[in-house]
Amino acid sequence: MTRDQTSAPAPAPAPATSPAPPPGASGRRALHLGIGVVLLALNLRPALVAVSPLAGTIRDDSGMSAAATSLLTALPLLCFGLLAPFAPRLGRRLGMERSLLGTMALICLGTALRLLDSVVALFAGTIVIGAGIAVANVLLPGLIKRDFPARAGLMTGLYSMSLFGGAALAAGITVPVQQAAGLNWQATLACWGALAVLALVCWLPQVRRRTRVPSGVAGEAAHPVRGLWRDPLAWQVTGYMGLQSLSYYAAAAWLPTMLHDAGLGAGDAGWMLSFSSLLGIAGSFLAPVVVGRRLPAGVLAAGSALLCAAAFAGVLVAPVGGAYVWMVLLGLGQGAAISLALLFIVQRAPDARHTAQLSSMAQCFGYVLAATGPAVLGAVHDASGSWTVPLALLLALLLPQIAVGLGAARPRHVAGR
Repeated sequence: MTRDQTSAPAPAPAPATSPAPPPGASGRRALHLGIGVVLLALNLRPALVAVSPLAGTIRDDSGMSAAATSLLTALPLLCFGLLAPFAPRLGRRLGMERSLLGTMALICLGTALRLLDSVVALFAGTIVIGAGIAVANVLLPGLIKRDFPARAGLMTGLYSMSLFGGAALAAGITVPVQQAAGLNWQATLACWGALAVLALVCWLPQVRRRTRVPSGVAGEAAHPVRGLWRDPLAWQVTGYMGLQSLSYYAAAAWLPTMLHDAGLGAGDAGWMLSFSSLLGIAGSFLAPVVVGRRLPAGVLAAGSALLCAAAFAGVLVAPVGGAYVWMVLLGLGQGAAISLALLFIVQRAPDARHTAQLSSMAQCFGYVLAATGPAVLGAVHDASGSWTVPLALLLALLLPQIAVGLGAARPRHVAGR
């Protein structure tokens, strides 16, 4: 920011003034907003992840095929990608605060639709939930850029930690809650709507208390960014988001099956995925906090991929004997990778307007690519008859992930007007 200065008639120096505080939220407003961001982020995975532990029950009760049931996890990823380009426009028209409130309303609505004893309602509710999450995915990095410019690393860490935490919570307690309360699968899925209602209520005050920004900045924010899709740095950020998402969702879809086929019990194999997600919470929080302070972003991008490589190689060589070790490495590596992908979106953009547009671009291509991962990995397994080739494929994909991660880590801003 620059300050207007007036010329004094006398040559005496002007009295010293303290530097202007950075724009964005501060004080109690920042605390309330930070809590709101954490609550919003906690809702961006549970309503979707909770389907996986109940997939067998849903299939048996509804009569759906395995392929149709798998669509319940693939559809939200497609929503994330296909609806991401519309999120910045919605944010400009309604404002970030109102738009984010609307995302929680959509999650509540989608969760309520799932209560109906109908396969059509189940899929409709899943699409509505996916639409709400898609918009929140895109807008939250822009909100962090606008309201926490001096604490972007910390807030990105809390944001990504909440994503992993919500996923781990849903994976770990959905079935125990169902069994303890004696609920059917519809009511069990609907239980996660309570978390969305809490976030919606806590976010309501933000709609009335918007962050004040200079009029010039507000005017610029009303216009879309032009030329971003021709910028190589923007494509490197997009590539990193896509490749780490593909690795994460492909592994999440098939890792329990890999371990079970290697001789681990079904319950233990499912627990390993939850255990990995718990370690991902630590990795997702620590990575953006230490970037620039102790380790360069490029080193962390490469290091997170190497952790995942060691985990996949371990599952390939000793899947049962070293399972806990591999899950520790995988959780830390994947957690660091997703938080770095979100941090790159925030740091490579010069302002909130560019952040929302870059977030839209990265998540549009990233999640569409990620949606293909489980299907491709399954097809490769069917063709090869083992998990050796799919694991080798996951290992090979880490090489381009490192390459685009090193490019996205460069301390530059994307182009675009």
